[in-house]
Amino acid sequence: MFASRNRGALAASLVFAVFLWGGNNAGVKFLVKSWPPIWTGGTRFVCAGLLMLAVLRWTRWLGSASPLSAEVRRKLWWRGGLSLAAYIVAFNWAVQLTAVSHVALYLGAAPVWALLWEGRSGLERRELLKRYAAAALALTGVVVLFWPTLRAGKSGLVGEVLGLAGSVLWTSYGRQCRALGASLSGAELTAHTMWRAGVLLLPLALLEAALRGVPWNARLGAVQLYCIVAGGVMAFALWNNALRHWKTSEVYLFNNLIPLSTMLWAHFTLGEPMTPTFWAAMGLIVAGVVIGQTNWQRLFPARWLPAE
Repeated sequence: MFASRNRGALAASLVFAVFLWGGNNAGVKFLVKSWPPIWTGGTRFVCAGLLMLAVLRWTRWLGSASPLSAEVRRKLWWRGGLSLAAYIVAFNWAVQLTAVSHVALYLGAAPVWALLWEGRSGLERRELLKRYAAAALALTGVVVLFWPTLRAGKSGLVGEVLGLAGSVLWTSYGRQCRALGASLSGAELTAHTMWRAGVLLLPLALLEAALRGVPWNARLGAVQLYCIVAGGVMAFALWNNALRHWKTSEVYLFNNLIPLSTMLWAHFTLGEPMTPTFWAAMGLIVAGVVIGQTNWQRLFPARWLPAE
């Protein structure tokens, strides 16, 4: 089902994964209007993580499962699982308090934060300038998103701040996964950290459920099921398959489409407006990501680039 190596088919599969993730983000926005945010994220992660482990155990769609040492299990709990749990708390609360398209756009800036997190030690001046230019564009995009809320003094400012925090926490989770990736595949890391994050969140999720209640109807259940199966297992299976055949940099270019997919889903299913602010911020953040991730020495002769 996910074994194609044809470039056109792989590109189409990545676009479909982006489409599924946009629906997932809009679905979370719909859910947290009725359900507590931590309950929504915790229960989804437990179910999606265990389902992915079952796929790894009984199929080859995502590769095969590897035995885990005691040391790896410990790190999966307190490095991968904990960082993912912190991220989903910030993300779901942000989605409840502000436009989901804004939160997705903050996440789109994560590659820039990752570049800055790597530090400047041993880097050439040209590489440092590229990173700072990328960060400046991304931060300008963040300011553009914040500005209407700052001017109006709206309560949605908390949601914007949490969205930005979620972007940084997502970067932190990626760094933890990179450290754990020596012994586990991307699919295994996602499955193991997902269900562990969900378990870590269960005490808070149960407290939220006791205090606020968890209303139930068929529509809410169907959306949560979509987020678990389509936004979790299916989208990641397509993404992971592309990573087996393409360079990481090629695959992650499609990551820039997730805010657009999210905005379109939110507009047509939830009625969120398409604002000029969003388009301006998206252009700046995407430009920052592209500048930060592009190897300009491959594109242009050395004599065209600034001297050291």
